[in-house]
Amino acid sequence: MTRRRSTILAAVTVLLASLTAILLNTGTADAHGAMMKPGSRTFLCWQDGLSSTGEIKPQNPACAAAVGVSGANSLYNWFSVLRSDGAGRTRGFIPDGKLCSGGNANFAGFDGVGSWPLTHLSAGAQFDFSYNAWAAHPGWFYTYVTKDGWNPNQPLTWDSLEDQPFLTIDHPPVTGSVGTVEGQYKWSGALPSNKSGRHIIYSVWKRSDSAETFYGCSDVTFDGGHGEVTGVKDTGTNPTTPTTPTTPTTPTTPTTPTTPTTPTTPTTPTPSGSCMAMYEITNTWSGGYQATVTVMNHGTAAYTGWQAGWTLPTGQTVASVWNGTLNQSGSTVTVRNAEWNGRVAADGTTTFGLVVNTTGGNAAPSPTCQGT
Repeated sequence: MTRRRSTILAAVTVLLASLTAILLNTGTADAHGAMMKPGSRTFLCWQDGLSSTGEIKPQNPACAAAVGVSGANSLYNWFSVLRSDGAGRTRGFIPDGKLCSGGNANFAGFDGVGSWPLTHLSAGAQFDFSYNAWAAHPGWFYTYVTKDGWNPNQPLTWDSLEDQPFLTIDHPPVTGSVGTVEGQYKWSGALPSNKSGRHIIYSVWKRSDSAETFYGCSDVTFDGGHGEVTGVKDTGTNPTTPTTPTTPTTPTTPTTPTTPTTPTTPTTPTPSGSCMAMYEITNTWSGGYQATVTVMNHGTAAYTGWQAGWTLPTGQTVASVWNGTLNQSGSTVTVRNAEWNGRVAADGTTTFGLVVNTTGGNAAPSPTCQGT
């Protein structure tokens, strides 16, 4: 009797957890965006990586190294360096050395050092800033700059930044078509004075309608420039003023750049190219862990189905999955939507959970996804 009662209780617990997950996973509207002028690392590396083969192939060595760590999906989703639990927090929330990724493991490669694409600026001059509004939501924008004497050969730390932002913008209006690179928040303001040489402009977008917060690093040099960009498909010529790109292509068919030195005009991604998956370990124990995978639709059309996939690190096997259908062959894992959560609204999300058995460490894989 005791065993039967325990079995029934366990079954009820699992059922309640599943129902709760279904109710929570209906998808919420997330903002998405990144600094475009001066360009963030993810934005300029995305431009640098557009190729005629349908792949992201960065030519810039720092961008290539970042993709080596974080995968090409980090550039297809250049506008997603976010923390859903950020609530505008900075020092004490984002660890030192992880500022450029916002502490988001999917973008850890962009915390590295190297010869990133540079925007050339004039200290103290008025500058026209722009921040992409892939999905628009109200909020504040804060821009910081590194201190004189900071070390560009070390990952960025909070002590490397000036204590206060040099510019704060309160709920700027959106211009252009939201959901494309033409959708932007724009404002003008004075750049920091008495700066010279290499620096980082660090941006924080704090939403006023949710806790979601975006973080980003824009590499600049104060050398008398007027917004010229170098290091993007750089052929060794003088800095050129970048044109405004249009919408990015799908991961399978991005537009071929028409000139080697200037970013070109890509097109809007289809739903399958707009999918991003984020893997978060939520609980650990000796010999295993529990994780949640968030499937995000960054596109302008709803998904009717989706699938996520990844390669398991050595020593890991998936023991169970809920809110998804598992297919595992060796270290290759594919999870497709369940019957009730295949539909994901444009700019919406859904999640599924899993338990993983491990014989080694609890390293998190880097998933990719596709929506249909």
